[in-house]
Amino acid sequence: MFDRGSTIIKDASKLTFDYVPVELINRDAEMETLEMIMRPVVDTAASETAFVAGNIGSGKTATVKRFCMDMLDYCGRHNVPFGYILINCRQKTTDASILVQLIRYFDRDFPDKGFSPADMLLVLRKHIVKSGKRMLIVLDEVDSLIKRGSTDLIYQITRFSDDDYNKVSLSLILISQEYVLNKIDKASLSTFKSANTIRFRKYNKEDLVAITASRAKLALVDGTFDDEIIDFIADIAADTGDARVAIDLLDKSARFAENGSAGAIMAEDVRSAKNLMYNLVSASNLRQFGMNKLLVLLAVSRCIKNKTYVSQKAVENTYAVVCEEYETPAKGHTQFWSYIIAMEKEGFIKTFKQFDHAEGAIVKYISLPDIPASTLSRIIERIIEGVDDDEM
Repeated sequence: MFDRGSTIIKDASKLTFDYVPVELINRDAEMETLEMIMRPVVDTAASETAFVAGNIGSGKTATVKRFCMDMLDYCGRHNVPFGYILINCRQKTTDASILVQLIRYFDRDFPDKGFSPADMLLVLRKHIVKSGKRMLIVLDEVDSLIKRGSTDLIYQITRFSDDDYNKVSLSLILISQEYVLNKIDKASLSTFKSANTIRFRKYNKEDLVAITASRAKLALVDGTFDDEIIDFIADIAADTGDARVAIDLLDKSARFAENGSAGAIMAEDVRSAKNLMYNLVSASNLRQFGMNKLLVLLAVSRCIKNKTYVSQKAVENTYAVVCEEYETPAKGHTQFWSYIIAMEKEGFIKTFKQFDHAEGAIVKYISLPDIPASTLSRIIERIIEGVDDDEM
């Protein structure tokens, strides 16, 4: 069943969310800020705190992971004892479970039960003192912890360095989708400097093109994708600004392409992947359209096929042919375009303008991002023919 070799994907691990690239796209400023904040840890064994906030898929966790890996590498090369632990607070949901994972960095056999949080904090301190390491703890998705009303652990960690006897260097980075420092108690908040907050902006289309292209070069066989496919994937993901959407879409598109015969990722593979991920278009929401809108959308699906985009002129020419096939008078250009705009507002298609060097003018283009053109054609044809079954 799984014996067939891959012709598209050469390294699937580069398409996982856990993979952390050596070079991050447009996150140099955030890396430099983290370095500035944490430099005293390296130079003087100080304890520092930082808060990282940003939308889903904005590269927060990847950037912090890369920073920690680079910091570990730097400290190793300069004989500075250092270690870091990253914990996802959506997976470890209590102070006790977080503390167990922290201690298991030093003692893999530490039991799940039998110790109170206060006892475990003492055990953790002893391990850090014994190791002599400057430790950095990263609590990812900390908003889920704070929303459960659990902030004492944050306070306790930030106070580790207060004890002059057996002094330890224990730093803390909190990662959250939203700004939550105003939701923690004043005692904990006092340890977080306002200048140590790093906000991540959403990725824009250009960022997502670069991210998708970088992952494709690492993960896919040369010649199995082109710039147009990369741009198409980035264009779809740009609606959310989420790099994970782009990476997941690239991964699933490549897997659909494995089952195809083209030997490369085609536009239909991307649409199939998007439809698998979200399934936004169905017969039920297409039936709201009248005959004329359905014929326009059918023209789009027939015209676009394995292309990523098609010109308005090409679709309008196909629309005329479709109308003739179904013995329906074609609407004029103005009405035709109003249907296009209406369906874009409904989320079925996308339009954009771009200069065409061959035409020497600005050309209107139409994209079909959410469903394979062949599937859409079949659904519309069956609706028009009056077929009403689950296959649609």
